[in-house]
Amino acid sequence: MSLELKPRVSVRAKISSVGTYVPPRLLTNADLEKMVETNDQWIVERTGIRERHIVDKGVATSDLATEAAKKCLAARGVSPEEVDAIIVATVTPDMMFPATACLVQNKLGAKGAWGFDLSAACSGFPYALQVGAKLVESGVHKKVLVIGADTMSSIMDYTDRTTCILFGDGAGAVLLEPCEGDEVGLVDFWHEVDGSGGVSLNMPGGGSLHPPTHETIDQKMHYVHQDGQAVYKFAVRKMAEAAETVLERNGLKGDELACLIPHQANKRIILSTAERLGMPEERVVINIDRYGNTTAGTIPLAMGTAMEEGRLKKGDLVLLASVGAGFTVASTLLRWEI
Repeated sequence: MSLELKPRVSVRAKISSVGTYVPPRLLTNADLEKMVETNDQWIVERTGIRERHIVDKGVATSDLATEAAKKCLAARGVSPEEVDAIIVATVTPDMMFPATACLVQNKLGAKGAWGFDLSAACSGFPYALQVGAKLVESGVHKKVLVIGADTMSSIMDYTDRTTCILFGDGAGAVLLEPCEGDEVGLVDFWHEVDGSGGVSLNMPGGGSLHPPTHETIDQKMHYVHQDGQAVYKFAVRKMAEAAETVLERNGLKGDELACLIPHQANKRIILSTAERLGMPEERVVINIDRYGNTTAGTIPLAMGTAMEEGRLKKGDLVLLASVGAGFTVASTLLRWEI
């Protein structure tokens, strides 16, 4: 008996479509003033956030992800049955198992797709983007859905003013397909993990180390815990470093980019990164004022904003950059092919 190996044809991968979704309900800074000791001016000056979208009871991450995916596929004219794989980047899955990707696959009716979840917090989307790209580049798949989605309100302590002002709910999806003709698509990426930062931003309860008990609930271990100063200092340094690394490796400077699409955690971090790269603010996509930090959802949501504002055209050089819990770090260089 002989085994015949199928050839693997290497191709380039591109983003061919984008879809986004946020729940309609708003939580404004004025609303938060009634809940915790804070005020609109302080929040805007420190973070750049004015409002964020919050789900209603009974709405989960898979619902947000599915809506974003539907819009993404519809924009491309692709049916769910054509999708080969679904990767969902999230830290707020509907449940520990099954994977949220399984729930999205069922809700979409993507009968021929397999999938899985990826947990890298705010860097989840660029991490998942590279995994999906490699599936396309290997020649194994032709249509891969990559979704960044988080329902951060589900793990927020709305009596903790240091965290509850920062986060919102939302999702964004992209379709990855093989490049055609002289298209370039995804060019390069640089990822890093510094696990020593795990103590600075986490949700300690609910896993195998601290399974749910009355004690973990009483100690609020099922909410986000953050050392704000440690996270801010790391993010300011590493987001710029990640961006510079991938640019230098490809012989580029910041002023050659048409657009910087960063993770939306803090406006000051974003502007600091742009300054390091020598990029004017008008070339940086910032929508944190409307959505807050939606964790894995921020970068695809910002892609959607850039498209709505007419700031992206085919052939543009675009850079993605993020820092998240873990600590996770990511930067992605690509040519826009939509």
